[in-house]
Amino acid sequence: MIRQSQENGIWTVTIDRPEKANALTGDMVRELCEIMERAGDARAVILTGEGRIFSAGADLDAARAGLAVSDLWERLSGAIARLPGLTIAALNGTLAGGAMGMALACDIRLAVPGAKFFYPVMKLGFLPQPSDPARMVALIGPARTKLILMGGQKILTDEALAFGLIDRVVEPDALMETARMICADTVAADPAIATAIKELCTP
Repeated sequence: MIRQSQENGIWTVTIDRPEKANALTGDMVRELCEIMERAGDARAVILTGEGRIFSAGADLDAARAGLAVSDLWERLSGAIARLPGLTIAALNGTLAGGAMGMALACDIRLAVPGAKFFYPVMKLGFLPQPSDPARMVALIGPARTKLILMGGQKILTDEALAFGLIDRVVEPDALMETARMICADTVAADPAIATAIKELCTP
């Protein structure tokens, strides 16, 4: 249910459970962790989903069984944030719940028109993963972060772009091509230079 491919220094990681809105089981989150922890040699990593939804977050049965409070989410977002190469979340549709953390940890977020963004942990009786609010605040500020986490608001694509939660809106048939195009200069550059520039851009 997680597919991974490599081509020209770019790793593409795809959540492939479209019949369940790409909801994540514990095994899927663990596999994502392991892939990202192996991706240190990747020049760039593109994270996307199969179908029309990027991910609905934790599978409900898995969440009730403990995934909602598992440290796997923090392990995953931390592994993505530590990657030396360029990381892009190519959001093929709606992004919800715990899946938000992996997108927040990426360097760049692209999204298709009509995608929605929400993180209803408070309503469900859980805290967000520790690093997620800080990363969201860095992107969109504290008030807008509270709008999502405490106000329970679903943010649409245009508003997400205006907030800075995503960086570009791309039509679905051009999403992956655009992601690969953005990776091209990094893949072609001296790895040490590319990594140094990423470090300089990281607060």
